Amino acid sequence: MTQTKVKSPSSLAHVVLRTPNFAVMNKYYKTFLGAEASYENEILSFLTYDEEHHRIAIIAVPGTGPKVRHSAGLEHIAFTFDTLDDLCLTYRQRKEAGIKPTWCVNHGPTTSIYYTDPDGNMIETQVDNFDTVEEANAFMASKAFAENPIGTDFDPEELIRRLQSGEDHVSIKKRIENGPRGLPEWAL
Repeated sequence: MTQTKVKSPSSLAHVVLRTPNFAVMNKYYKTFLGAEASYENEILSFLTYDEEHHRIAIIAVPGTGPKVRHSAGLEHIAFTFDTLDDLCLTYRQRKEAGIKPTWCVNHGPTTSIYYTDPDGNMIETQVDNFDTVEEANAFMASKAFAENPIGTDFDPEELIRRLQSGEDHVSIKKRIENGPRGLPEWAL
């Protein structure tokens, strides 16, 4: 039987990170995700924070060198939260633990806070800005998104102040349009 499209998976199960800094990375991801090890030894750790047996694995492979910043490969891993309140709570908790964001940006479809792990891998934490995939797709098909597919930077402390003032989540998540934009300097 000939099919025109390969059957898609039901979900993304996990990501494995190879590291020369096993102990530091293992501790970082446990803190960052509020995760615990479902299995762990001196070179391998399977971390879970939900119903899956592991979402992140950290492995120390002998001979692994440091990340080469401008090489091809995975750009970032993204984790979604249900609400802006949850995104801001985790921002504050991570800040308290000494983990500061690299970049805060409203992409349009998402409000996102990016971090950089000890090996230099990027991690995105996000909340969807639209209630449905159809609404997000419509925004991504818009002229505003075509003009600026990167997004508009924001100050997370200001976002928290807006939440605390009682401002509506829909208005907070609406991207401020400020014209064309390329990649941020730190990404180049």
